[in-house]
Amino acid sequence: MSDHTSRTLLDRLIGFATVSRDSNLELIAFVQHYLAELGVESELFHNAERTKANLFATIGPRERGGIVLSGHTDVVPVDGQPWTVDPFRLTEKDGRLYGRGTADMKGYLASVLAAVPVFLERKLEVPVHLAFSYDEEVGCLGVRPMLAELEKRAHKPRLCLIGEPTGLQPVLGHKGKFAMRCHVKGAACHSAYAPYGVNAIQYAARLINQLESIGDELARPEHHDERFDPPFSTVQTGVIKGGRALNIVPAECEFDFEVRTVPGFDANSVADRLLRYAEAELLPKMRAVKADTGIDLQPLNAYPELATSPDSEAARLLAWLSGSNQFGTVAFGTEGGLFTQAGIPTVVCGPGSMEQGHKPDEFVTVEQLERCDAMLARLAQYAAQETMLA
Repeated sequence: MSDHTSRTLLDRLIGFATVSRDSNLELIAFVQHYLAELGVESELFHNAERTKANLFATIGPRERGGIVLSGHTDVVPVDGQPWTVDPFRLTEKDGRLYGRGTADMKGYLASVLAAVPVFLERKLEVPVHLAFSYDEEVGCLGVRPMLAELEKRAHKPRLCLIGEPTGLQPVLGHKGKFAMRCHVKGAACHSAYAPYGVNAIQYAARLINQLESIGDELARPEHHDERFDPPFSTVQTGVIKGGRALNIVPAECEFDFEVRTVPGFDANSVADRLLRYAEAELLPKMRAVKADTGIDLQPLNAYPELATSPDSEAARLLAWLSGSNQFGTVAFGTEGGLFTQAGIPTVVCGPGSMEQGHKPDEFVTVEQLERCDAMLARLAQYAAQETMLA
């Protein structure tokens, strides 16, 4: 490929419809070939079915830790959204680049790939690593096997920059997420004899009301962390299913809920409280009618919060790269907490805004993409040790 601009590379990346439910291997093959043409080797970490893969590559010396440029390759679906352009073909209009993933977060990936020739032109003293993952949008699942391997290496990366869309403002923190499914097993009967059955939907409703009460408690001022918006841990029920017909007392109901946690709050405590409530208030009544009724909780997915110190090396470098030490937080989650758990301090800064992410006619501006290119050019300067931070 002769044209290494971020605009051209974004055009190619958007053309791969890497919705999380589908494979990302065509995109990964493109990136691997692109890097190989530039003389950069890469390695893949596949899922168990070998239908998806993470990609990891190193530019510069391998015998020392370096800086990871990380991003996810998957995007959310476009089903049912009223797009006015083809979501999987880049469209430029009035300084905006439209397409699914332009903001979240193929714009950043395109800038990273465009910067590879810049990194290669310099004799890097600090290696730059590329880490492209899968299945971030469904719970930060795909990056985990790659991180498990990086943890074992003698020269583990020393910090990570995740390019989620922040308008290129430096971000050091976000909330964690803990998602669970609650299954209520009741007992069916004809609705004319409702008291002789166990209505799973009604008991699920009581559990959901209890979750709301827990959420109200967490919103009290004594639990606030003003770095975040909203400034407290939240509890939300997002999906519920149950019942077969109006004249049948429903025997089954399940619902999914999530907890978004500020640093220092244990999301498991919400599940524990819900189970204690069920055991004390609900199960005795249910089993008085039918002994084999029950309430079970099943974890769905989770990722930790991010809370990088503003005094860390990662924060100092991000301040220099972005031109600002006005560190902020974001409401959405990233893979950053997982990188940090693996011993790789992490910061977040990338082009575009999550105000456009996941929506129809998603876009990133040309200006944001160009600013990201400039930020990565500064990183090349730092990695070549042409600039030393105070």
